Amino acid sequence: MSDIMRPMSIGHLMNWALSEYKKKGSIFGIDKLVHYTSGQALPIYEEKIESPFGPAAGPNTQLAQNIIASYVTGSRFFELKTVQVMDGAELSACVAKPCITAGDECYNCEWSTELYVSQAYAEYVKAWVVCKILAKELGLGNPDGFVFNMSVGYDLEGIKSEKVNTFIDDMIEAKDTEVFKECINWALENVDSFENVDADYIKSISSNISSSITESTLHGCPPDEIERIATYLITEKHLHTFIKCNPTLLGYEYARKRLDELGFDYVAFDDHHFVEDLQWDDAIPMLERLMALTKEKGLEFGVKLTNTFPVDVAAKELPSEEMYMSGRSLFPLSIHLAKLLSEQFDGKLRISYSGGATIYNIREMFDAGIWPITMATNILKPGGYERLSQISEKFMECGTERFHGTDTKAIAALDDAVASDELYKKPVKPLPERHMEKELPLFDCFTAPCRNGCPIAQDIPAYLEAMTEGDATKALDIILERNALPFITGTICPHHCGDKCMRNYYEETLHIRETKYAAADAAYETVLKNIAKPEARTEKKVAVIGGGPAGLSAAMFLSRAGVPVTVFEKSENLGGVVRNVIPDFRIEREDIEKDVALCKAYGAEFVTGKEVASIKALKEEGYTDVIVAIGAWKPGNAHLQYGGAFDAVEFLADAKNEKIEVVLGKNVVVLGGGNTAMDVARAAIRVKGVENVRLVYRRTKRYMPADEEELREAIEDGVQFMELLAPIGVENGQLKCSVMELGEADESGRRAPVDTGKVEYVPADTVIAAVGENIDGTLYEDMGVELDRKGRPVVDANMMTSVEGVYAAGDSRRGPATVVEAIADASKAAAAIAGISYEKYAEANVAEDSAKYIAKKGYQSPDLTEMPDKRCLGCSTVCETCADVCPNRANVAIKVAGKCQEQVIHVDGMCNECGNCAVFCPYAGRPYKDKFTLFWSEEDFTNSENEGFYCEKNGEIHLRLDGKVEKTDINGIRTISADAAAVIETIQKDYSYLMK
Repeated sequence: MSDIMRPMSIGHLMNWALSEYKKKGSIFGIDKLVHYTSGQALPIYEEKIESPFGPAAGPNTQLAQNIIASYVTGSRFFELKTVQVMDGAELSACVAKPCITAGDECYNCEWSTELYVSQAYAEYVKAWVVCKILAKELGLGNPDGFVFNMSVGYDLEGIKSEKVNTFIDDMIEAKDTEVFKECINWALENVDSFENVDADYIKSISSNISSSITESTLHGCPPDEIERIATYLITEKHLHTFIKCNPTLLGYEYARKRLDELGFDYVAFDDHHFVEDLQWDDAIPMLERLMALTKEKGLEFGVKLTNTFPVDVAAKELPSEEMYMSGRSLFPLSIHLAKLLSEQFDGKLRISYSGGATIYNIREMFDAGIWPITMATNILKPGGYERLSQISEKFMECGTERFHGTDTKAIAALDDAVASDELYKKPVKPLPERHMEKELPLFDCFTAPCRNGCPIAQDIPAYLEAMTEGDATKALDIILERNALPFITGTICPHHCGDKCMRNYYEETLHIRETKYAAADAAYETVLKNIAKPEARTEKKVAVIGGGPAGLSAAMFLSRAGVPVTVFEKSENLGGVVRNVIPDFRIEREDIEKDVALCKAYGAEFVTGKEVASIKALKEEGYTDVIVAIGAWKPGNAHLQYGGAFDAVEFLADAKNEKIEVVLGKNVVVLGGGNTAMDVARAAIRVKGVENVRLVYRRTKRYMPADEEELREAIEDGVQFMELLAPIGVENGQLKCSVMELGEADESGRRAPVDTGKVEYVPADTVIAAVGENIDGTLYEDMGVELDRKGRPVVDANMMTSVEGVYAAGDSRRGPATVVEAIADASKAAAAIAGISYEKYAEANVAEDSAKYIAKKGYQSPDLTEMPDKRCLGCSTVCETCADVCPNRANVAIKVAGKCQEQVIHVDGMCNECGNCAVFCPYAGRPYKDKFTLFWSEEDFTNSENEGFYCEKNGEIHLRLDGKVEKTDINGIRTISADAAAVIETIQKDYSYLMK
């Protein structure tokens, strides 16, 4: 079954690691193997570590292959997953699945190992021996340069139980255990498999697996119990000991205030854990006593900061009532606790750290004397274990000094920097949906999610690649194939392509929009000069009503296809709302004119200063098709009970043309929370005499419809946000508002405003309503076009209305929308009219060379300003995100003959359904459920619903496809599914090490 992990034998682990390395140069999917060659190592206990970091107790240290993957990427301190008296099936039944979601800050609802304690022990021993062998065989570093740190919980009675007590004793000395002897014997029997490992080396592998331990206790554990456990571990087991502390030591008020200030105000928790958990006044004397005790015993002691932070499940993040927070939102709490403890103990208390460590802060913490440092959230994100490979670069010269204290001032500086560091701040708006609205295919799933986020499916990977190659002309040609307005969309597009970009999980989205503008700016003159008018077609003659973004785009696409097209624009200039309304501080007029020139270049005719009053009249003039693209200019209703408000579009048009004739006064109020409202507010604040611009909205900034970028720019310009106010009416320079409060969150997490019955007055010399514009339906009504309840035309997939040959595009179809949505409508209408395809460059989105993209995996760029942006991960060429983020390595990419990209298969026996792969898969799918699955036993095949297969030793294959089970051989499978047969044959022939 998918949620039951089947540990691999030592033979299976070694065969997999060595076979894969020989075949691909990788181990468990890890390409970036780390080699420590400086000879430096940090003394710790009686041991030493070549680097001061590694995986935290959690999903990345549960199975042997997880630990091995961490080792080969440079980890040298391993905090093994916690064991406790409750284990195996009993514990697994208590863990809701999926149990991890790490899309931004991380939440989990699992705690200790889901294996039986004896199985967990075996995993740690196997990992220990494999790491020792690989260190020598592959020259990864000093085989004695890493440390395993036990983690046990959660009460003294459980720790003293036979199973946990045996675990501890056998970790201290494993030589007489069956699993250790089995590992050594296998290595000796297969010594000929190695090039650099001989029998003497194998026999010399230490059986002392661990001499240190981290004490983990549940929230609410009494302080005397915590001390009893530590005392037992120190005095009875003679172990170097860390005590894991909770961020609740900071107190409820501090934790709530700090998270609120950083934008994590939606994280729900009350004070009960803060009241029940270990208190500061109890912790300090206890730590003092334990420090003295370990000194007396000749052992080392420290604290582990911090445990995960318990919060409420408020928006169905996980299928539980409570979950545990970690990652970047935990860092501000953990580092502050580190500061307080360092100050309290004058730097003498050792601090082991795990609470939001990343490439951006880990070296600074180490330099401040905080180490070892372990991570979980960071390596659960795309790039996975290979993020550790980059971190290792910071510690190639780690020194050789034993811990001599923490630097209190340096830790204080790290703590102080949190408030101004964007790394620890939540965006104003909720993060956008990263998944595509597409099912995950069983095979051939590689795609470019950025293209899916773009309404016109721009060939983004293709033009980004052209720009990195220095060919702006090629890039602009690719852009123009689907996008008629590269300057406008390169400047003011909301770039939702970036919402889907996998780089969001590394640092920030690729600068797709900016790269587009760079291409247009560099190649405009060349491309414009090379445009040739096509041969005219005679079967069609098209009229376009409106010269805004939709009309311009339709004109370009149709005229490029040779279709005679005439655009009628009632004003004297082209560009619509972009040219006449959007402020100059957002887009320069010269850029608009360049797009107009590109749209004119193929021979379309433009008639300005002429308003079309009838579609019928155009038809009578011989136009076979008419595209209505008149925009949405009718003012919306502000619903004021008394008093009036200026219209937003009229105000912006007047402001742009410097025709504001009324005195706005000192205090301007803008009603609304969308992008237009932000433009109005930013334009108003620039008007002479205006001192205050206040934006009134019934919800908070978090729930405003405006894009994050527009919202931030308004804040930076000094716009004052009057949140939770609903306007009633305006008179005598005062806007009366109802005071609202946010009600309970719905399933999406959005909270509806609720009237409190209170009122508030806002100074208002002028009120401007930006509450949404409407379309003028006169043209449609006169033609008999069917309209919906909002007065918008009903259209089919090709943008054709209910009247044959009449199309609607842009705002005149949708209501107020974006430029790129207008282009999308125009392209569909043009394609329907003239049979146009936009697929000329589609294949260029997949690169022939995947190596350059594989090299970028796991690498977080320190420079986000480089242009062109070279950080593209090439998702349509080599995605494999589900393989990267799986802690257990249960998703594997294999090369199948005849397939352009590698295929991803799921290995059932390695999966516990943590759900992490589903969080980051670009599809709305679950790789652990939806990908073709390899089963290790008939029992697991039978007990699963996954599409997949199980191979018997006699050659028979159990196959499940489309819910139907077949038992046949490979020839039979070829008749059922060529894809399934190709994958199975490839595994049998080239990847047999995947099978038990």
